[in-house]
Amino acid sequence: MTNSRGERRWGGVIVGTSKRFVQVSAIGAAALLLLAGPASADPNTVNPIPGLNGTNGLPVLNGRSSAVAQATGLLSPNRTQDANVLGTDLGIMWDNGNGEVLTAFGDSAGLGIPNLLNGSLWSWRSNTLFRSADRNLADGMSFDSSPRDFLGQAKELIPSPKIPYVEISRIPTAGVAVDGVQYMSLMSVRNWGEPGRWDTNYSGLAFSTDNGENWTVAPETNRPATDGNRNFQMSAFVKDGGFVYQYGTPPGRGGLVHLARVPEKQIRDLGAYEYWNGHEWKKGDPNAAAPIVFGGVAELSVQYNQFLGQYLMLTTDNFNSVVMRRSPTPTGPWSPPEVLLDARELPTAYGAYIHPWSTGPDLYYLTTVHSNYNVLLMRTTLNR
Repeated sequence: MTNSRGERRWGGVIVGTSKRFVQVSAIGAAALLLLAGPASADPNTVNPIPGLNGTNGLPVLNGRSSAVAQATGLLSPNRTQDANVLGTDLGIMWDNGNGEVLTAFGDSAGLGIPNLLNGSLWSWRSNTLFRSADRNLADGMSFDSSPRDFLGQAKELIPSPKIPYVEISRIPTAGVAVDGVQYMSLMSVRNWGEPGRWDTNYSGLAFSTDNGENWTVAPETNRPATDGNRNFQMSAFVKDGGFVYQYGTPPGRGGLVHLARVPEKQIRDLGAYEYWNGHEWKKGDPNAAAPIVFGGVAELSVQYNQFLGQYLMLTTDNFNSVVMRRSPTPTGPWSPPEVLLDARELPTAYGAYIHPWSTGPDLYYLTTVHSNYNVLLMRTTLNR
């Protein structure tokens, strides 16, 4: 398994392939833990034993935010290990328009055939998906189903060859439903490089007409990682007023946010996109997009919050803290960042993806704990 946001450092041994998840015994897990040593605090390295990831329990936080429940891993009520997802990251969520939330995860670790080309002794998939109809988030977010492959594991939605400097992974960064069709934006990662400074070939959309079960790549939506399109390699989607707003950043961390929009029904037509230059919209010219947020950001999500009557943007900052910005409109102006989760409390956290049904005073979002390489459901109480 590899880390979808930095170096790839997995160790351990393969215990064999399986048509279903093979559980690690408590005795075997304890022995592996002694060999592995403590997990690194560097958010760009990964616990080398994915079978043990998610077994540390919930972190006790004293700041503004609290950990509600573990969404993935061995201690999660969701038992993602039954889908051969022992470790994973991100957790991009969107409303499918039919009473469910779809959650796309990044590189997902499991038992099976190793990916030796990338130096991994674990089997991993570049992207997986789980569905949820849970509206009571106060006690966690329950997953109801996931698309499976012929082995019975959560399947890789969009395959990648996993060859360095060709395409090492295809990572989801945003999702949205339009007229019953599910759309997911993914970045084609060419090479992970130095921690936090990966390179992409392009970004583009894939779509599903069967609620995320099967996906088709839409090559006409590909944005090469050059010129203005480079600013839209990673995305966040917001539907508003008949448009899909696309917030974009360059590959890696520490980039600036740019903004485009497109009429919902033309989401697959790159020529129909308009770009915000800071004053007005410019159609068909990604080079016209000006930064709307200053200060480096990483993975981000954006959503309108009814309780505040404002748009919220969540990301991690240059110090690896989860921060929030507010704006009265999709274009801004955006407020200075407010720290929701201080890096000193949870130094290996990254990513902050807002639950689409979280529009009240309690803000729920998913954050990855990198030292466990699993995802937590977090809660922050908002104030006006």
